[in-house]
Amino acid sequence: MSAEATDPDVPVRRRGRPRIDLRRLGRVALLGPVSRDRLPDAIGHVAEAHRAHHPDADLSVLHRAYVLAESSHRGQMRKSGEPYITHPLAVTLILAELGAETTTLTASLLHDTVEDTDVTLDQVREQFGKEVCYLVDGVTKLEKVDYGAAAEPETFRKMLVATGDDVRVMSIKLADRLHNMRTLGVMRPEKQVRIAKVTRDVLIPLAERLGVQALKTELEDLVFAILRPEEYEHTRALIAAASARPDSSSAAAAVRDPLAAVAESVATVLREADIPAEVLIRPRHFVSVHRVRIKRGELRGTDFGRLLVLVGDDADCYAVLGELHTCFTPVVSEFKDFIAAPKFNLYQSLHTAVVGPDGAVAEVLIRTHRMHKVAEAGVIALGNPYAADSGSGTQAVEPADGERADPTRPGWLSRLLQWQQSAPDPDTFWTTLRADLAQDREITVFRTDGGTLGLPAGASCVDAAYAQYGEEAHSCIGARVNGRLATLGTVLSDGDTVQPLLAEDSASGPSPDWLDHARTPAARIAITGWLDAHPEGTRGAHSSSTAEPRSEPQLQETGGPGGGGAEPRTASAVVDRPDADVRLAGCCTPVPPDAVTGFVVRGGAVTVHRLECSTVSRMRSVGRVPVGVSWGDAVGCRVTLVAESFGRARLLADLTEAIATADAAIISATVEPPSEQRVRHTYTLQLADAAGLPALIRAMRDVPGVYDVSRAQHPAVV
Repeated sequence: MSAEATDPDVPVRRRGRPRIDLRRLGRVALLGPVSRDRLPDAIGHVAEAHRAHHPDADLSVLHRAYVLAESSHRGQMRKSGEPYITHPLAVTLILAELGAETTTLTASLLHDTVEDTDVTLDQVREQFGKEVCYLVDGVTKLEKVDYGAAAEPETFRKMLVATGDDVRVMSIKLADRLHNMRTLGVMRPEKQVRIAKVTRDVLIPLAERLGVQALKTELEDLVFAILRPEEYEHTRALIAAASARPDSSSAAAAVRDPLAAVAESVATVLREADIPAEVLIRPRHFVSVHRVRIKRGELRGTDFGRLLVLVGDDADCYAVLGELHTCFTPVVSEFKDFIAAPKFNLYQSLHTAVVGPDGAVAEVLIRTHRMHKVAEAGVIALGNPYAADSGSGTQAVEPADGERADPTRPGWLSRLLQWQQSAPDPDTFWTTLRADLAQDREITVFRTDGGTLGLPAGASCVDAAYAQYGEEAHSCIGARVNGRLATLGTVLSDGDTVQPLLAEDSASGPSPDWLDHARTPAARIAITGWLDAHPEGTRGAHSSSTAEPRSEPQLQETGGPGGGGAEPRTASAVVDRPDADVRLAGCCTPVPPDAVTGFVVRGGAVTVHRLECSTVSRMRSVGRVPVGVSWGDAVGCRVTLVAESFGRARLLADLTEAIATADAAIISATVEPPSEQRVRHTYTLQLADAAGLPALIRAMRDVPGVYDVSRAQHPAVV
C-alpha cells in the first residue's frame, strides 16, 4: 500500500481542507491543564471550523469536554506513537468541518472516554447532560470479554438501535472510522484487510444512506487502496498524469485543460445570461475515476472531474439548466432531476452533461449552496435535528419514500430496525445487515390505501407483502400490481402500485420458493422463521407458482408398487407411523378418480402424483421406487386449472362467476399478460367434492371466449 493511502493528510489536501499536524496537536495536548478563561490551543482548529458554520456557538462546553478527555486519556498512546487525545480531536475536527452542532462535537471529544478510561456514563450525564451521554453510550463498543466473537456485530446492532433514536450516533461513528482508516497503515496487513472489508460492507453504505458524501468518498478511496492496491496504484498514476502541468517553456504549454475550458465557457454563458452562479471544477475521487475507466474503457480529459454550478435558489438551478441546454449540445441520457425527486438520502441536484466548443463532454452538477451543504454532509448538515430551532438554517427534506417526514429517521432505517429484532442470532444479523446494505438503490411503490413502501431495486410482491403486513403476509396468495393480478414473484418497478392479497385461511404459510423472490431481510427472515417452525417440509398453501392442499382427500397406502404385502392404511392424522404422512403433489394436483402413484420424500412422507405427471417419469429415471396408493373416501380437494381464452372485456368476471356457480372457492388466481390476443388464466380452486371437477371444467369451457380448460402441469423438483 502506498504512503499516500495511509497518510491522514493526503485526502484532506485533496478536498482543500487545511493541513493539520496531529503530532503538533499531540504536543500541545500534553502541555498540561489550561486556564478556565481561554480555549485550549489543541482544539483551536475545531473551534475555528465550528464557528465557520455556527458563529454564535457557545464554546465553553467544548472547553470542558476537552479538559475531561485530555485528562482521562493522558498517558495513553495510539499504535502510531501519537498521544491518544489526537484521535478524538481529529474525529471532532472532521465533524466540525462538516457543520456538526455543539452537542455532537462535545460527544465526539468524549466518545472513547467511557470505553477506554475510568470515566463513567453517569459522570458524562452529570457534567454534560443526557443528550451527550446518549451519544457517547451509542458509540461505545461492547466488551469482547462479555460477547466474544459476537462483540462486533452486537456493537453495530447497538449503534443502529441508538441511531434510530438519534442519528448523530452514526455521524460520530463514521467520523471515528474515517480517522482510523486514515491511520490504518500502522496495523498488521491482515487486520487492515479485515477492517477495510467491514468498512466497505457496512460503514460506507451507511454513509451513503445518511447522505454524508464527504465521508463516504474518502472512505471508499482508503478501502480501495487496501483491498485493491494494484488498481489503486494504476488509478493514482492516471490521476497524477492528468493533473501534471507542462513546463511553461514547452510548446505543450499551449495545450489547455479541456475541463477548465468548458468551465470557462459555462461561466461566460451564465454571466451573459445575468444568472449569479459560481462555477467550480470538482475533481473525481479515486474510486470514481476507476469506475469511469471500467465503464468507458479509455478515459477522456474531462473524465477526471465534473463541473459544479452553485446558485442561490431552486429557480436558478433550472435557469442554469436551460442556458446550458440552449448554448451547448446536451447529452440527453445523462440528465437527472434530483431536485424535483430527491434521493432517499436527502440528496438534491440537477445532473446533466454538455458538449463543449472543442467537442469535450463534461458532466455538470447544478445545485444551490444549501443543497451542496446537504450533499456533502447529509444529516450532519441538519444541525441539531431534534431542536425546535437548530439555528442551522436548514429545513427538513422529506425522504423520497415518503414513509416519514422526519429526515433523521428515514424509511430504510425504520425497516432495518424492524427486521433486526427478528434476527436474534449475531451471525444472522451480521450477514443480513451486509446483504441489506449491499442494495445500492431504492424504489418507491404505492399502496392502495394511499401510503408508500420503500424497497430495494429488484424487490418483488413477496417483499411488498411483508413490508406492509409483517407476519400476516404468510397467508398471501398473490397481488395486484397496477390493478392487474400478478404472482408473488413479480418484480416491482419504481412507481408501481401494489396490493398484496391475503387468504382468509390464516393457518397457511409460505412456500420455500418464496425465498427465491424475497430481496428484503424482513421478508427472508420471516419466511425462514416460518419454515424452520414447520420442519415437516410441507410447502405452504400459497406458493407463488403452485399450491398444495391443506385438506387432502383420504388416500390409502397399498404398501408397494404391486399393491400387495401390506395392509392398507388411511393417510390421515390417527396414522401410527409418522413417516406415513401422505400429501398431494402441487405439480399435478391429483384428485379422485385420477390414477395415481406415490414416492417417498424427505422426512418419510409420501407425495402423490397423477400417473401422467412428468415428475413420475423423472423420478423413475433416477431410480426412485414408486409407492402404490389408492383413493379412500373422497372429500374436499384442491386443484389447479388453466383456462386458455381470447382476450375480451369482462372475461375475468365471467370466469369467476362460472367457478362460483360450480361451488368452487378460488384460492389464488394469476392472469398472464395477453399474447396475440390470447390470455391464460391459472386458478387454484377448492372443491367441496372431487366428483364435481368434470362439471366445473365444463362450466369454465362454456364461458364465451374460452377455448380450453386443462389441469395444471407444473415442473417439480426431483
